[in-house]
Amino acid sequence: MKGSAFIVVIFLICCAVAVAGCTSSQTSSSGSTAGTSSTTPAPSLTTSPTDVMPSNIAVTVTVGEKDYLGKIPVTFEGGAGQGNVNKISVVLTRVDGSTETESLGSDKGDIVNLDGTRGSGSLSGQDDRVQVWVTMNNGQTYEVADVLREYRSRSGSGT
Repeated sequence: MKGSAFIVVIFLICCAVAVAGCTSSQTSSSGSTAGTSSTTPAPSLTTSPTDVMPSNIAVTVTVGEKDYLGKIPVTFEGGAGQGNVNKISVVLTRVDGSTETESLGSDKGDIVNLDGTRGSGSLSGQDDRVQVWVTMNNGQTYEVADVLREYRSRSGSGT
């Protein structure tokens, strides 16, 4: 009798463990589904503070205003550290979450035009984010620009 009670208790414990295991795997499965859906709108259009370069190696990069075609000009203006620049990366994050990365030359006056959001339909008047990263020959990378650029329509400029 004691042996059969022992077997019943073991059986109930095994069933409880099996049910708990199924429950926990369902919880983690729905948790990963929620994680997947939350990663879709991940790109941030919130700017952050930029880095201050030491004055002896400082360079300037200008991010122009977005025109009515959605083009955003980014220009290298040079500076004391112009000869120490290894690479300049420009990252555009659009309203729809898509990104574009371009390289900017390190000669004074070099320019790259980014294809920002044109402002059609529900995206009208929305901001695009432009970040500029300068990597020096010593391997140090500085974020020198992080700005939002809003679409400018032609209709408001004729007044």
